[in-house]
Amino acid sequence: MIGITLGDANGVGPEIILRAYAAKNLTGNFVVIGDYSVVQFCNHYLSMNIPLHCMKGIHDYNRDALNIYDIGILTTDNISIGKISQKTGYASLKYIEIATKLALANELKAIVTLPVNKEAIRGTSNDFSGHTGFIATLCNISNYTMMLVSDKLIVTHISTHVSLRTAIENVRKEKILDVIRLTNAALKKLGKECRIAVAGLNPHAGENKAFGTEDAEEIAPAVILAKEEGINAAGPLAADTVFYLANKGTYDAVVCMYHDQGHIPIKLLDFESAVNVTLGLPIVRTSVDHGTAFDIAYKGIASTASFNNAFELAKKLI
Repeated sequence: MIGITLGDANGVGPEIILRAYAAKNLTGNFVVIGDYSVVQFCNHYLSMNIPLHCMKGIHDYNRDALNIYDIGILTTDNISIGKISQKTGYASLKYIEIATKLALANELKAIVTLPVNKEAIRGTSNDFSGHTGFIATLCNISNYTMMLVSDKLIVTHISTHVSLRTAIENVRKEKILDVIRLTNAALKKLGKECRIAVAGLNPHAGENKAFGTEDAEEIAPAVILAKEEGINAAGPLAADTVFYLANKGTYDAVVCMYHDQGHIPIKLLDFESAVNVTLGLPIVRTSVDHGTAFDIAYKGIASTASFNNAFELAKKLI
């Protein structure tokens, strides 16, 4: 069974799961981890008339309805469509926590996460920086990374939700080698050729230390070590051309040095369909690659493409 966390109740998560279910895009056994009251409210609000089943336990499964494992935190009075709320932020974090623990207990074979709002969550959890780090902490894992997957480009990251100054400090040989290894293992699971490009940090990949030393002193040694392990890696390559080469088919994935270096090209090429995968976990976790989209919440127009792809990729990784 796959667990789908509902995301922030004030965003597009509830309608995405309802519309994906209505379109019969989801196959196999799956359960929504969230508040039954929220799904029921959205179902009525959008006049979708989808049969819902409030599960009494994780194994109380109804094949003729959309199954919701009710967490019981929110009521309909707590829903403020399109607005930031500490209450819904707290609930969305609990959905992730409960789903992760169910997966660690092998009650779920994978989790697919719908979007949360970081500002709403930080109202009660000041140190929250994102799904990826939170789930990794619950799994007691420190060696992990974010991978974004689409048909047009695959990227992984040395760092994600940190300041640019901190991201530069994180560009270290050991971390880069770990991410190259994780990327290589994931590409094998996806049936790719495992040709990995490693992006440079500085303009022109440092141009022989003319524009910074990180490329020569941290990135290049990591690539050499990866090659010695038999990994087909190349770099550091100038970031202004490496994504063009990957999109053209020269490489299967690009290891990026910080959040925006990877997110900008993939969102430009495939904003609606890209999928977020956390590598290095003892569980399978995929996610949509978009936010809560408060401006269009409960209008029935949010794209389900990223969610559909995240669900299918979770099944493939299982």
